[in-house]
Amino acid sequence: MAEFAPPVAFEFVQRAPSLRTAGLIAAMTGYRETAAGRFAQRQAAPLIVPLIISFGSPFLIALGREPEASDRQQSFAAGLYAGPVYIESNGHAACVQVDFTPLGAYSFFGGAVTELAGRMIDIDDVLGHDGRRLRERLGAGTCWQRRFDLIEDFVLRCTGRAPSPEIVFAYHRLTRSAGATRITELAREIGWSRKHLVGRFRSELGLAPKSLARMMRFHRASRLAQSGSRLGWAGIAAESGYADQAHLAREFVEFAGEPPTAWARRQALTNGRLVRSEDW
Repeated sequence: MAEFAPPVAFEFVQRAPSLRTAGLIAAMTGYRETAAGRFAQRQAAPLIVPLIISFGSPFLIALGREPEASDRQQSFAAGLYAGPVYIESNGHAACVQVDFTPLGAYSFFGGAVTELAGRMIDIDDVLGHDGRRLRERLGAGTCWQRRFDLIEDFVLRCTGRAPSPEIVFAYHRLTRSAGATRITELAREIGWSRKHLVGRFRSELGLAPKSLARMMRFHRASRLAQSGSRLGWAGIAAESGYADQAHLAREFVEFAGEPPTAWARRQALTNGRLVRSEDW
């Protein structure tokens, strides 16, 4: 990815989940590029578990590095990943993206969330025949809203489990504190050992609680920066719970792939519709 070049012309339709799938799905997005070219995007440590159903040219996608020709991805699911996601397209991409909440992902994918963590797996290997049939139905349609209805119906049919109450409690506790709650304190509140809590987090959400907490803290800092705050980077670091500005800078490099100032410049060049809120 020699130079950052976001898509210049595209359809972008997003819908929040209905009451039927609230808590399971964070958002559903229809995306279709309408101008040819070589485009590059970067997403910073998303706090969602995406299911991408493509009916256009495949994306080139890689985790933590620039994609190569062998990184061609058509329709797939991906788990939580504590780092930047690099995406390239050729102007002919078209897809529906279903953003599952971390808790909703366990309800939908079950124990497969551990296999998805830090990986992208073809939809056929994750959902089998049902996934192929869904892809065919979405590709045959032309109305985004009808596609979203089909997705919600499909998700409800395939959801048959729930994360444990303790993990639900711990996740929401971390979310409310933007990752500031200490993991040892969480374990004590639940009545588990820290080791047991970490193991259950990994088995139900795919990542350890400390990794998720760091991602949440990073997203808090990102939101403050995008809000036009006059705190400056040192103030944002303090407000987000970092030891100092240097600590914040290191976390931006790890989760966004670049220092805060470079990240901010890139955000300013990106169409606002492509800047996604992933605080769930």
